[in-house]
Amino acid sequence: MADADIVVIGSGHNGLVAAAYLAVAGKRVLVLERNAWFGGGVVTRELTRPGFRHDQHSMSHIFIQANPLLLNDDLGLKRKYGLQYVFPDVPMMSVWEDGTTLPLHRDANTSAAAIRKFSARDAETFLELSRQAAEWLPMIQAGLYSPPMPLGAQTAMMDQSAEGREIWRTTQVSTFDLMEELFEHDKVKAHFGRVAGENLVSPDEKATGIGAYVFLGFLEKFGFGVPVGGSGKLTDALIACIEDHGGAVRASCTVREVVTDGSRATGVVLDDGERLSCSDGVIGAIHPHHLPEMVPSVPAQVAKNAMRTHITPAACFTVHAALDAPLRFKAGDLSAVMYELMPASYEDMRRAFDELRYGEMSPTPLVGVGQLTQHDPSRAPEGKAIFHAWDYVPYDRPDGRSWDEAKGEFAEGVIARMSNYIENVPEVVLDYHCDSPVDMERTSPSFFRGDLHGIATTTYQSGSHRPTPELGQYRVPGVERLYLVGPFQHPGGGVFGAGRATAMVMAEDLGIDFDGIRVG
Repeated sequence: MADADIVVIGSGHNGLVAAAYLAVAGKRVLVLERNAWFGGGVVTRELTRPGFRHDQHSMSHIFIQANPLLLNDDLGLKRKYGLQYVFPDVPMMSVWEDGTTLPLHRDANTSAAAIRKFSARDAETFLELSRQAAEWLPMIQAGLYSPPMPLGAQTAMMDQSAEGREIWRTTQVSTFDLMEELFEHDKVKAHFGRVAGENLVSPDEKATGIGAYVFLGFLEKFGFGVPVGGSGKLTDALIACIEDHGGAVRASCTVREVVTDGSRATGVVLDDGERLSCSDGVIGAIHPHHLPEMVPSVPAQVAKNAMRTHITPAACFTVHAALDAPLRFKAGDLSAVMYELMPASYEDMRRAFDELRYGEMSPTPLVGVGQLTQHDPSRAPEGKAIFHAWDYVPYDRPDGRSWDEAKGEFAEGVIARMSNYIENVPEVVLDYHCDSPVDMERTSPSFFRGDLHGIATTTYQSGSHRPTPELGQYRVPGVERLYLVGPFQHPGGGVFGAGRATAMVMAEDLGIDFDGIRVG
């Protein structure tokens, strides 16, 4: 008898979502995780001191809120397995050193009132942007949680109407192009231009314009979900669902190779030599750059195209701090999920990303901060707080130093930058933990070269061409019953719950009615 019906490589949230759907469908699922903890990029750990719970990677769950996984609670993660969210009124706020702030509220009219302080014209333009984002959202949303439509068919469909052609144009222009068309005040432009950076790309990068509509549409309709107890509570709920339906999740199991019988995936080999077999197939969080090594039988052209996928030059550096008291912003008593500490000028922001393109450090730090104890006090001891800060850096330091040697110094620089905006930093910092891009890669092979989205989010690596045209439908040509899952697949990085699409594809091949998979 096989060790499992389905073996899943990696316990990132996408793999767990796929595993949970198939476990609920009655399959014996075995999830193998190389780390001593579960969750990949969706994990909460005591990184600094006991009682301070930090989200090591993702800290808010945005796009997964529209996924039927949560929207319809397909697997009972909320009603049965304890997953809870709070949705603060201000998901995002820009903060400048001069004390200026610009919040984005879930209510469009309230956001417009804040923008009106900068420009009455921009406030009216924003309301039209909000209206358009809400109108386009159902179409965008419909394609995020299932296998992507073929690129040619998608383009042809958009070309059949004026609205479709406008959407297509918006997908091709840069965020900067769009901001120049829409707004007159530089701080309003910078406020929305900064959104592109959260997708690890410059506002000047072509084919980023649609992001402003997607971001705003989700922000207003669904909000930024802050998981009560930490980001890892999503991981905990998925594992509880899997185990409740007869599945198993094992830690400290590094998969070395996917085994085939010449045409079909039949199991895996671990680093310690243990062999595990499966009767129905393998789901793998296998980065395209690792695919040829882990699956030697993959066809040569498929392997070649996987290896040439591009990685973004903007990797992430994060700092997690335990605080003796909540942050006090110089701009006043602020409350948001995500604070963007803005450079003095919009041009500074754009040039910061330009330097990353050339492998240099940004001259102006682009620090973002979250202080989720504002919205979920359970993450720290009473009266204490935490922050999660991030900036963008190259994977290879231009000065030749290793990140292991230099990361403490860089983290101190991030904290110093925060002190320009926050009056009780660094004094309030009790302890901190920092992760360089090299640490990110060590945490998860999906974060190749520190790219938290797996591969760059570009048009030629999007939709049915993500990561490549051959692999864009989650199957691996030449290796039956091997399915891919991870941020390098459609729809990309972030907490989407995208493993649902992988489960749909495997369910189809196994003759399972996917629409009937529900936890009662």
